[in-house]
Amino acid sequence: MEADVPLEWTTEESRTYTPADTDREMQYRTYRHESGDLRLKVAPASLEGEDHPGYALTATSYPGLDLSETIRVRTVLTFERCNRIASDFMDLFSASYDGPGSLEEALDYAHERTREHR
Repeated sequence: MEADVPLEWTTEESRTYTPADTDREMQYRTYRHESGDLRLKVAPASLEGEDHPGYALTATSYPGLDLSETIRVRTVLTFERCNRIASDFMDLFSASYDGPGSLEEALDYAHERTREHR
């Protein structure tokens, strides 16, 4: 487990790769909450279907189940910035999560405080 990941979270996957159409190295990382009810993904925005440079942070509730939902939390230019936002999101979610009945409330709480304000 990584030192920058809150205790309630684990790094599920972490990859660095170079796409065929560029020499620029890209990164991809997913985190899973200990309950298994929420997964965060930091990935190139283009992998999330966005026509935007940089990285997107997405949150998936109940990953792997039919009732699974994915929301885009934020898109920023660098992996490091996106990963810092993911860390903030994890801290906020963990502070307000109190079991499966409160997943949506904790997700809304963390999303509201880390999303881009317009």
